[in-house]
Amino acid sequence: MSTPPLSQDELKALVGQAALRYVVPGEVVGVGTGSTVNKFIDALATIKDKIPGAVSSSVASTERLRQHGIAVLEAEAVAQLSVYIDGADEIDAKGYMIKGGGAALTREKIVAAQSRQFVCIADESKWVDTLGAFPLPVEVIPMASARIMRQFAALGGQASLRLKDGKPWVTDNGQHILDVRGLKISDPLGFESEVNQWPGVITVGVFAHQKASVCLLGTATGVKTYTF
Repeated sequence: MSTPPLSQDELKALVGQAALRYVVPGEVVGVGTGSTVNKFIDALATIKDKIPGAVSSSVASTERLRQHGIAVLEAEAVAQLSVYIDGADEIDAKGYMIKGGGAALTREKIVAAQSRQFVCIADESKWVDTLGAFPLPVEVIPMASARIMRQFAALGGQASLRLKDGKPWVTDNGQHILDVRGLKISDPLGFESEVNQWPGVITVGVFAHQKASVCLLGTATGVKTYTF
């Protein structure tokens, strides 16, 4: 009998476990947000005595880390992180990503920027040729939402305000999220640079300037490692 293929949840657990080899003993680790990262946090708990703690990119991850007895440090208390481990909504062959499906993109980008290495953990459904099929998250100041939506429309995108229980989703930073559909982002670096200049944009969910150094991709044949 052939072995049944691993479920998406099992693939996430596989890459979460594989990411432990990038954790440097004695150093603080940067931890992202999302369902795949939750698997990494669970795995990290098995070696928590080897690290002084973690810097977290979201309230949700902070809570999970603390539940496992892992100390959470403020980002400003750590000069530099050896590694930041996070998932992605999409990642391409150059290590460019779309992130922010969990609405933590601004804090994720902050922690990524203070890390020497970004290890992306994902299942193979996230691997794409061109970014943009996944709705692009953009964190915005609420008063700018309508104008920013029009600017995306001029680029061929359809932006909508993310809602929760019929009300605008409020991020950990107290701001709103736009999700933009219909884009094909062929120049992630240029696109990120342009949109970040729009007044009212806090962070666009294209991670090109803070791209992945390594991707651990969960596949039917095991974990594949890509370096960029």
